[in-house]
Amino acid sequence: LILSGFLTQLFGRENPLGLSARLVFEQSYSEVEGDSASSAELYALLSALSDIPLRQSVAVTGSVDQRGQVQAVGGINEKIEGFFAVCQAAGLTGEQGVMIPAGNLSDLMLREEVVEAVRQGQFHVWAVADIAEGIELLTGLPAGAPLGDWHGGAPHFDEGSVFERADRRLQAMAEKAQLSLPQADRKAFNTAL
Repeated sequence: LILSGFLTQLFGRENPLGLSARLVFEQSYSEVEGDSASSAELYALLSALSDIPLRQSVAVTGSVDQRGQVQAVGGINEKIEGFFAVCQAAGLTGEQGVMIPAGNLSDLMLREEVVEAVRQGQFHVWAVADIAEGIELLTGLPAGAPLGDWHGGAPHFDEGSVFERADRRLQAMAEKAQLSLPQADRKAFNTAL
């Protein structure tokens, strides 16, 4: 429900979403379990909707709320050090790193070899507060600021942004859904819009 709520709040203000997204994460509050992949799932969904690939050299952790705020998670040091070990074994490129919730910065107590790799620019730890910051880091493109009035068919987000491309795709899906309805139901669908 959290991801559906975020998508509806961001993209469904004027038109119904032609998509249903449901994910369930069992929350146990132990060190490395729970909903800490929910932000990664949302980034993957935004990537699919916008047809913009995500950087594959970045590990992602963080839960997300319905407003798109990335929330702190448990086991942050183990997650960073685990991905660092994988990258180190494969060979550090200077592109790899872990994106974490900004709320976890005060929890960092990383091994010295990880800290040194970060100092040398061979590995990175990025802290983000919200989904917009994260999608920009993962795509290299602006997330997209909402534009004024949501009525009249004008674009809802900055041109070429991730959110604008996802919104355009969702609008096309809604139009296809409408066209698949019997003629009598299309009138009711148009009234709902």
